[in-house]
Amino acid sequence: MTRDLSWLARVEKPSRYTGGELNMIRKDPSNRVRFALSFPDTYEIGMSHMGSRILYHILNDREDCYCERCYTPWPDAMAELKHAGQKLFSLETYTDLDQFDIVGFSLLYELTYSNVLAMLKLAGIPLCGKDRGEDMPLIAAGGPCAVNPEPMADFIDVFMIGDGEETIGILVDEYKRAKAEGVDRKELLRRLSRLEGFYVPSLYAVSYLPDGRVERVAPMDGAPERVKKAIVRNLDKAPFPTCPLVPYTSIIHDRAGIELFRGCTRGCRFCQAGYLYRPMRLRKKETLLEQARETIRTTGYEEVSLTSLSSGDYPQLTELIHELDRELRPQRVSLSLPSLRIDSFLKDYAEGTASVRKSSLTFAPEAGTQRLRDVINKGVDEEDLMSSVRDAFSEGYSSIKLYFMLGLPTETDEDLLGIGELAKKVVAEFYRQPKENRPKPVSVTVSASTFVPKPFTPFGWAPQIPLEEIVRRQKLLRDSLAGEKRIRVQTHDPYTSVLEAVFSRGDRRLGKAIALACERGAMLDGWREWMDYDRWVQAIRDAGLEVDFYAHRQRELAETLPYDHIDIGVTKGYLVRELHRAEAAETTPYCQGNCQGCGLMKECGVTA
Repeated sequence: MTRDLSWLARVEKPSRYTGGELNMIRKDPSNRVRFALSFPDTYEIGMSHMGSRILYHILNDREDCYCERCYTPWPDAMAELKHAGQKLFSLETYTDLDQFDIVGFSLLYELTYSNVLAMLKLAGIPLCGKDRGEDMPLIAAGGPCAVNPEPMADFIDVFMIGDGEETIGILVDEYKRAKAEGVDRKELLRRLSRLEGFYVPSLYAVSYLPDGRVERVAPMDGAPERVKKAIVRNLDKAPFPTCPLVPYTSIIHDRAGIELFRGCTRGCRFCQAGYLYRPMRLRKKETLLEQARETIRTTGYEEVSLTSLSSGDYPQLTELIHELDRELRPQRVSLSLPSLRIDSFLKDYAEGTASVRKSSLTFAPEAGTQRLRDVINKGVDEEDLMSSVRDAFSEGYSSIKLYFMLGLPTETDEDLLGIGELAKKVVAEFYRQPKENRPKPVSVTVSASTFVPKPFTPFGWAPQIPLEEIVRRQKLLRDSLAGEKRIRVQTHDPYTSVLEAVFSRGDRRLGKAIALACERGAMLDGWREWMDYDRWVQAIRDAGLEVDFYAHRQRELAETLPYDHIDIGVTKGYLVRELHRAEAAETTPYCQGNCQGCGLMKECGVTA
């Protein structure tokens, strides 16, 4: 398609909109289902998302499908498109988004919801599903935020719940079948609603109690009472791209990512991902070695990142690292190990592996005292941290990042001040090392995010602390470390944390607030320079709702939650049991080889 791109000379980063990357897939779109994989954030973030890379190649491996990409334009490009009278388009063929059969969004973060609407608006696609005719694309969405689909229910035709590797193909198959049979989109949506992993919000009616809480989410027209998440049961045989797109501009994670396993068995009570992605499923060491070799061959990347929720839990991690080191060191390719737990950083991971990067390590104590670490079921103690940083310093690391959360349930000022004490002990541990192990000055970064209660976690009923209390606790932490030259404190924007809490557990009525905020210019709300908290508060109020009701209210265990009709496999009874254990500061053993009865026993192969 010919398109006037002269406006690219007037935007900040033209490479965000040109396509043409190494390994980009080109096809004749004729007689194929055209799928626009749309990421509701900037190119740099979307291109770093492993899930999008996987889906792009799964769809394009099909002869009957052509998958193209689209990202949220930066405001300068959005203004240029509007001025030129152009619609939002794909990067592969510069085709207008409203010409696709299916437009799929990845919902990774609640503050990208306004980006979805901004993209639909720029594409000329009606925002609400009820207003779309037969000539409009089917709007789909998946990702971790899809487990509470209700705030976006007005705008999305069908949600894909759970792992997407198989459901994405089923969606294309059902679309093709409906088109061949000449059935309308309503019948297509009815068919999808009866399949595992698909949620069609238009087939569910929501009623509310006088106090604003959800009374019931009632299915209609044959839709199931509860929607079960899709699970890829054999991850080792699941598709994984070894020829990923390589951009010509810097992105957030500009490296080859290899997924060790999916899921986590640790059971941290605040961590939504640890519950959503159960059960834990591994890739074989031989599979990972081959994926790493092939990815380096097809991309030329100089770094391989071994990713998972907790990389140290991979049973053969030490052997894998040493074998990769032997192969990659001659090619000057380095390894990075994100997501290492404090109690799994073992010295032999780094010994003799010259290709492992020595730039920085991140550990997540999460809380400043052992009492609070037990409340959240972190399963580590102070000595685990000191042992890990001691080993890291002895191996030449000098930069450590410590990740904590503020506002966790039952947190006190004593817990908060314990964060600073831990950081000071890490610095002191560095100076206990022999001078030859200290080639660079130590640097410790304390990163403190604000607790956001998430669906399908034991803390999903808990309130978030109020905005003014977030600000006070952030100041208390910074003041406790004032004057510490080797320690830097980073805190997350409190306003975005409050809005994240609003939409994380929100109900369908918030769709009106999202539409109002978008109409008033809201977009790129995850970027501090574009966030306007007051605009969102006013939009929520104009929708007849209140921030406090969603973010700062304690949920009752007996109340119907907006997402109770979504079934992730982990039972509510198990989550309640974990909540009661948290209230007693009791820990629960991690479940690898020690089943705790979360509800996914059959998927894990556990028999009674």
